[in-house]
Amino acid sequence: MSIFSTPHENHSSWRRWLLTDTPTSRNHARVASFYQGWLSFKSNPMAMFGLLILVFLAFVAIFAPILAPHDPFTQDLSNRLAPLASEGHFLGTDSLGRDILSRLIYGARITLYIVLLVALIAPVAGLFVGTVAGYTGGWVDAILMRITDIFLAFPRLVLALAFVAALGAGIENAVIAISLTAWPPYARIARAETLTIRNSDYISAVKLQGAGPLRIIMRHIWPLCISSLIVRVTLDMAGIILAAAGLGFLGLGAQPPSPEWGAMISEGRKFILDHWWVATIPGLAIFMVSLAFNLLGDGLRDVLDPKDSGS
Repeated sequence: MSIFSTPHENHSSWRRWLLTDTPTSRNHARVASFYQGWLSFKSNPMAMFGLLILVFLAFVAIFAPILAPHDPFTQDLSNRLAPLASEGHFLGTDSLGRDILSRLIYGARITLYIVLLVALIAPVAGLFVGTVAGYTGGWVDAILMRITDIFLAFPRLVLALAFVAALGAGIENAVIAISLTAWPPYARIARAETLTIRNSDYISAVKLQGAGPLRIIMRHIWPLCISSLIVRVTLDMAGIILAAAGLGFLGLGAQPPSPEWGAMISEGRKFILDHWWVATIPGLAIFMVSLAFNLLGDGLRDVLDPKDSGS
């Protein structure tokens, strides 16, 4: 590439390098694959819309102290249940005179906290259980899959309620309870992927090189399961958010005065007829974030699913 090349020529050269069918190294192949996947994802406007919503949510959560116009915990009983667009309170106030917009902004932090923790715990647990069951087979597979079936037999929210009742109310216990109910689908997916590749030629070659079962599972099977799990995680986030909001609504999640969206809906339901915005606004926030994760998941499925003929 000449140092006298114009920016347009440089851009064209980089694009040809990224879109090549003959990568020169493993890293080149990875970068080119990522770029081509990004181009495919970017061509889906609904998926991009979902991504933008989630980027905005992350921005709001990170800069909540700067963006929030008021302290989310400060009460002003003289200005309780102020309407929308009232002076100093764009989204009104709740029954204790707290600014709804500020509580909504700080509530984004709690939502992301729950989503990130569950996304780190449940898929990893499910991946480990599923790949061990699929690769080992026999009685180990039978026992692990029967345990998985027991968890799958109960509705997620009902099971989460049982775990929270045993562990006690609180946001950390809610995260643990949701994670304990969310891992079985990942285990099923990981097991199915493992069963399709455990007898493949390259796994046999790795065995001949002396690799043990744990190394084969972690180094050679897990990477092939990641794309399916990523798609499933993004599609499950809406259900996880709703489960967390349901626990908060019932008083078993984040505890007052924490500005958790489910707890805000629970408080606002008492005034739903005369002061509808107190419960409706946090409900709309949950709806938008859940929709964003679903749209993002659909877009990632189109890009990452190797069995999709359109990808």
